[in-house]
Amino acid sequence: MNITGGIYNRQKIKAPDENITRPTLSKVRMSVFNTLSALIEFNGKSFLDMYSGSGIMSLEAISRGFESAVAIEQNKKVYSVIKSNFLKYEKKHDLKLIFGDSLKVCKKFEQKFDVIYIDPPYFAGIYEKSLEAIKEICNDIVILEHVTEVEIPKNFEILKQKKYGDKIITFLHK
Repeated sequence: MNITGGIYNRQKIKAPDENITRPTLSKVRMSVFNTLSALIEFNGKSFLDMYSGSGIMSLEAISRGFESAVAIEQNKKVYSVIKSNFLKYEKKHDLKLIFGDSLKVCKKFEQKFDVIYIDPPYFAGIYEKSLEAIKEICNDIVILEHVTEVEIPKNFEILKQKKYGDKIITFLHK
């Protein structure tokens, strides 16, 4: 797996076991960040990846100019892979990895994030709980990666939706 844009374009990233995670495809990552760049300026902005998987979304954010990125992961094996991926970049950038349950961790943040990426296990039924958990820490945009309809709370408006095969990417504004 490679970073798809920015200063670290084409840098290789180790992917965790695909039986545990489902890394976001490169064409989807490219599209997400291209769409996002039309909505906001990345410089000085913060990025949160709630269900990190491989850590690639945080690395894409840093590569493309976000000032800081935080990734949350609760699987120990996957956390170890992300940690090894982050080692190369965390000395040069404000890049953090937190071990734990995203729903609990987000409720403890004092920091607010400009962009929050939510891509939990598709059928875990936690999209609505995730949106509830981040309502106090979201400054601007939330991006959902999902395969089924998600009930969007009234405090968010849908900016854009794109479909990639069975995946739907939904951009929300708080």
